[in-house]
Amino acid sequence: MTDSTKDHRDSSGDGGLDLQQFHQTFFEEAAENLQRMEQLLLALDPAAVDDETLNAIFRVAHSIKGGAATFGFTEVAELSHEMETLLDRLRRHELSPTPPMVDVLLRGGDALWAQLSFRQGQTPQTPVIDTLVADIRQLARLTSQQGAVAAAPTTQTRKLEPGQRELEVRIGPLEQSGAANNLHELFEEIPGLGEMRPLDFGEPIDGMRRFCVTTSCTDSELLDLFSFHVERRLVHLSVLGLGYGFHEGNPGAPSQEDVNAATAAPPAAAVAVSAPSAPAAAPRASGGGAGASVDATTLRVSVDKVDQLINLVGELVITQAMLIQSSRALDPVAHQALLSSISLVERNSRDLQDAVMSIRMIPMSAVFSRFPRMLRDLSGKLGKQVELVTIGEATELDKGLVEKITDPLTHLVRNSCDHGIELPQVRTQSGKTAHGTITLSAWHQGGSVVIEVRDDGKGLSREKLLAKARERGLSAPDSLTDTQVWNLIFEPGFSTAEVVTDVSGRGVGMDVVKKNITGLGGRVEIDSAPGCGMSVKVRLPLTLAIMDGMSVAVRDEVYILPMGSVVESDLIGPDTIRSLGAGSRVAKVREDYLPVVDLAELLGSPATEGQSAPGIMVIVESEGMRAALLVDELVGQQQVVVKNLETHFRRIPDVSGATILGNGKVALILDVGSLVGRR
Repeated sequence: MTDSTKDHRDSSGDGGLDLQQFHQTFFEEAAENLQRMEQLLLALDPAAVDDETLNAIFRVAHSIKGGAATFGFTEVAELSHEMETLLDRLRRHELSPTPPMVDVLLRGGDALWAQLSFRQGQTPQTPVIDTLVADIRQLARLTSQQGAVAAAPTTQTRKLEPGQRELEVRIGPLEQSGAANNLHELFEEIPGLGEMRPLDFGEPIDGMRRFCVTTSCTDSELLDLFSFHVERRLVHLSVLGLGYGFHEGNPGAPSQEDVNAATAAPPAAAVAVSAPSAPAAAPRASGGGAGASVDATTLRVSVDKVDQLINLVGELVITQAMLIQSSRALDPVAHQALLSSISLVERNSRDLQDAVMSIRMIPMSAVFSRFPRMLRDLSGKLGKQVELVTIGEATELDKGLVEKITDPLTHLVRNSCDHGIELPQVRTQSGKTAHGTITLSAWHQGGSVVIEVRDDGKGLSREKLLAKARERGLSAPDSLTDTQVWNLIFEPGFSTAEVVTDVSGRGVGMDVVKKNITGLGGRVEIDSAPGCGMSVKVRLPLTLAIMDGMSVAVRDEVYILPMGSVVESDLIGPDTIRSLGAGSRVAKVREDYLPVVDLAELLGSPATEGQSAPGIMVIVESEGMRAALLVDELVGQQQVVVKNLETHFRRIPDVSGATILGNGKVALILDVGSLVGRR
């Protein structure tokens, strides 16, 4: 019998309730909680920590531990319990946060990720955590010299009267303990307040005094009372009960029987649905003891169901196009009602498509949130000081693109940290700040999303790149423009690193980055200035599913141009197109001359006898460059469902995909970026 089978059987109990149906909910909530914990730990300043942050981190660990214990995931519960013990002492100010504590908690979060991945069958084995657990326990067992306060010998459980509650009151840090004693005496002298008893020995090693208050007063009333003798900012109130004080011997710690009862909460509570935007709120019902709270504003839905819905909407768009195509042959007067209904279907289909597509759109923060931890570890390994700045985190992108762009962006950020940002002493010698800055930005531009990775490091060296290219046998004359020189780093195996490390230097990565982004229909642009830094911009379509397109006829075929790339269209006059040397032609558009691309000639559809030359040009733009495409006719504008041609057939130059027209025929979607690049 495997461990997972045994755990599953044990967690089901004698009643026969199958808890496995709730596993996925727990895994999703645990993933959200771990992501929240990492963000809080990375933002934690050991020199100026606030209680709310420590409490939030503690609640995450406590929630994961409770859920894992409910489902019988013992290794997850044990590790989260050790982390919880350390966090409990930190939030009670028995210990002061230090960088090693933050490091070990981050390592604990990584180990919990790995354990959960094993439980989901995504990894072959669970990680070995003996060393990690020993490190956590060592930090949690620090003596009073590091801020620990001796615990009271005993704390008896008291029966509360109706309306009463127990609170822990922390006062301080105080220079003299007399002020806290005055508070105690004041509380006891006023009848009807309740009872106040110390939770320490009265000698504040860290300047803090702790009391247990049994009262029916509100927090505001207690704070107003205590503020007569000490400043309000020195008074901290928190609940005293289960979930507050889980390490042995701590003041107010529940008995082991109480802990076991709390973690063995009714299994049905594990089905609580929560909002992803607040993973670290109050402990969930699966964490033991708290009541389940269902957020009615969110609904967790499988991605497969969303994809199926989008596919159906795509088919609806194709059917709508067929209806419009067929209705063009009808008499508008005789079939006025039918045509009005078709027009209404078209409007509703457009609204439905917009609504469904928005479901798959997720903010770029889902990608940007991965990099603070990565940069923290990488900069520490390289001995550099790096600050990460993110802009435009609310910019939305299709979920499928977000998943595929993560790896290329990760490589670009690592490259900026390793190759771009200099060591602190080098930066100060050149008049810069000791810490470098990497900026991640995202914004909408036309029908695309632009993601920029910018650093203020040393930038690219034109001479160094040219020398390295010649060394590898590449054609690299001095006449190359700066843009062409920068693009040399995308050559397979190209690297300027002098030393190969476990971070980079083998020339593997940048060529893959460009290949992956190009495969998504995107483009990569590089800009750099020696000594000032480097910028890499990635342009991607908003979605790969449905887009607005312009249908153009070239000879007997119909092609689709993305509307986001179309600038204007115009008739070709007698003096519009002029010939240059080597067979090149340009089109005069007002005061500009644009390169001409004859689609019929390019796509292998030469004019037959009796066919006239193209009479219309469509001006398209990509990456700041324009070109004039020669076509025979503008068919119209319509929504098209993008089909991956490479998956169903093969990759074709200058073509980014295909679609089905209203007449049932297949039309190719032209790659404007590739066409403009032929200039």
